[in-house]
Amino acid sequence: MPEVAELPLIGAAALRAKAAARVLRTLPTDTKDAALAAMAEALVERTDEILAANAADVDAAAATGTPASVLDRLRLDPPRIAGVADALRQLIALPDPVGDVVRGSRLPNGLDLKQVRVPLGVVGIVYEARPNVTVDAAGLCLKSGNAALLRGSASAFGTNTALVAVLTEAGEKAGLPAGFVELLPADRASVGELLGARGYVDVVIPRGGASLIQRVVREARVPVIETGEGNCHVYVDASADPAIAEAVVLNSKTHRVSVCNSAETLLVHRDVPFLPRLLAALSGAGVTLHGDDSARSAHEGVVPATDEDWATEYLSMDMAVRVVDDLPQALEHIARWTTGHTEAIVADSAAAIAEFTAGVDAAAVLVNASTRFTDGGEFGFGAEIGISTQKLHARGPLGLPELTSTTYVVTGNGHTR
Repeated sequence: MPEVAELPLIGAAALRAKAAARVLRTLPTDTKDAALAAMAEALVERTDEILAANAADVDAAAATGTPASVLDRLRLDPPRIAGVADALRQLIALPDPVGDVVRGSRLPNGLDLKQVRVPLGVVGIVYEARPNVTVDAAGLCLKSGNAALLRGSASAFGTNTALVAVLTEAGEKAGLPAGFVELLPADRASVGELLGARGYVDVVIPRGGASLIQRVVREARVPVIETGEGNCHVYVDASADPAIAEAVVLNSKTHRVSVCNSAETLLVHRDVPFLPRLLAALSGAGVTLHGDDSARSAHEGVVPATDEDWATEYLSMDMAVRVVDDLPQALEHIARWTTGHTEAIVADSAAAIAEFTAGVDAAAVLVNASTRFTDGGEFGFGAEIGISTQKLHARGPLGLPELTSTTYVVTGNGHTR
């Protein structure tokens, strides 16, 4: 365990969070819910203050040539602030996972055994230019009894500072301990300190692009819950209904291109007769198509695809297209290029659906539905930290239960072994 002096950027905040976590784990649900309501109200009341800080961040980012997709994630407006406030209110309606009995039994020797959900403790979250994550993370950590150490991007630092100030003031007035949420400096060194703060931080969750996630996984000395890129595929089977296929593919690709559950590759069975119409619909919606020879033959204007296209999470109005011989070839393509986030099939054939859902290895598999539904809110979990693409502890949307661990409580009557 490093000394606080070895953590000059985050040490004081980590100590406050560690002390707060001891209080948070014992707070009753009513206290946490009242704080969430107060925090939501404060966000709405202080919208102008938050928007002023956000406008400065957006202007500064735009001046440095930041891509439009990143600016979209950075930008707040009154409806988006109202949305993040509503996400806090939705958490109030969700069950508090702390204290839930996962399983229990009476052992043959008379001991009562219970496995009970408990908070993780201090949760460090490293994320990029999405200030809504600041509010979502603070709310989720609070409801699950954890303290939050937030390290957002430099481009959103002004916005995040304003948000955390609002949340802190409202939360402490509602009875939360100081340090329940802490914003860390946005320089690169603070990430290194966070990843090495074993003994102060119980888990780190990275949320962002490939380089950020790879750095966290490579350097962390504390446990990591990995959230991954979203190189998501939609496979259109020969049995697919044309209207359903068009609706699902268009929504998966164009609904909001800058997010991880946007589809990046379209795989189409060679016997699908409506491929030209499907590609024309995408092109008409403004999507640049990067396709194989069969896709290029089916629609004018499709540019040649390379292996880089199959591997790319575009986060833009671009989509790779491949025509496959059959479902096994689609599964083979996905197995090679997937990031394990979300895969979708459009089909009427029960056999094809069963083969696809059994054959893909992903956090979420969608059947005749848009990839855009892979989201904690859409799943009914409320706000989420991100989509976990790992296979240990938590997979898929990281909601309240996923932010807890368990303790075994064993009760006897003077039992000795």
